[in-house]
Amino acid sequence: MAKVAFIGLGVMGYPMAGHLVKKGHDLTVYNRTASKAQQWVEQYGGRRADTPKAAAKGQDIVFTCVGNDDDLRQVVLGDQGAIHGMHAGAILVDHTTASADVARDIAAQLTPQNIGFLDAPVSGGQAGAENGVLTVMMGGEQADFDTVKPVIDAYSRCAELLGPAGSGQLTKMVNQICIAGVVQGLAEGLHFAKSAGLDGLKVIEVISKGAAQSWQMENRYQTMWQGQYDFGFAIDWMRKDLGIALDEARRNGSHLPVAALVDQFYSEVQAMKGNRWDTSSLLARLEKSRS
Repeated sequence: MAKVAFIGLGVMGYPMAGHLVKKGHDLTVYNRTASKAQQWVEQYGGRRADTPKAAAKGQDIVFTCVGNDDDLRQVVLGDQGAIHGMHAGAILVDHTTASADVARDIAAQLTPQNIGFLDAPVSGGQAGAENGVLTVMMGGEQADFDTVKPVIDAYSRCAELLGPAGSGQLTKMVNQICIAGVVQGLAEGLHFAKSAGLDGLKVIEVISKGAAQSWQMENRYQTMWQGQYDFGFAIDWMRKDLGIALDEARRNGSHLPVAALVDQFYSEVQAMKGNRWDTSSLLARLEKSRS
């Protein structure tokens, strides 16, 4: 059993922290909205702290899962940030999808205090968090990874160390780049099937047994065909992630024409008031253009 803190109880962090308690870990939580943390404690047990610093005090591992770079800097490095409560030998594991730059910066500030750091963004969405089957992409030191891996296993089915600090975030960018193209392709395929008068559900049942198969196809085609887009990762979040990837691409000289185009398509869905629709709602944009 490890002594751990979990900072950030959003749609991902809330169930992830719950899995840690179910596995017997001693947990303290912090959330910016205190009522959410209190709700979590009433549901799972554990303790609630009033600041990230207080949550981190005395803990072996501190997990963070917040919104963006600025949020992460605040809860880790701010006046009441976790860094001020952590002791030498402790490890901070960040599950936020953020930039590689902020990961490297936080690692650089923690290292002189002998505090380990792993940037560890996740994939699998809300359902993956709730079911404890997330994929975790990690950057940092091998020794820190070896320490936290048995704890992270509480909510993951795959956790891998990809390289030094920042590597987890870079890998998550690859993940989002790939998803963008796959979802757009699926949306176009379903749109074409409707226009051609085909039974889209039967079409997908057939082609999903061949080379066109993907996670998005298996898990989203039925809801997409029915025009339902309330299933997980919201467009606002995807555009944040694609923006991070596109910024990184400009720095490293890579070319991402499809990702840039799909990001533009998502902006059009936002204009349709689809900010909180899931990423498969690219089909709604195509259907609107047909009507």
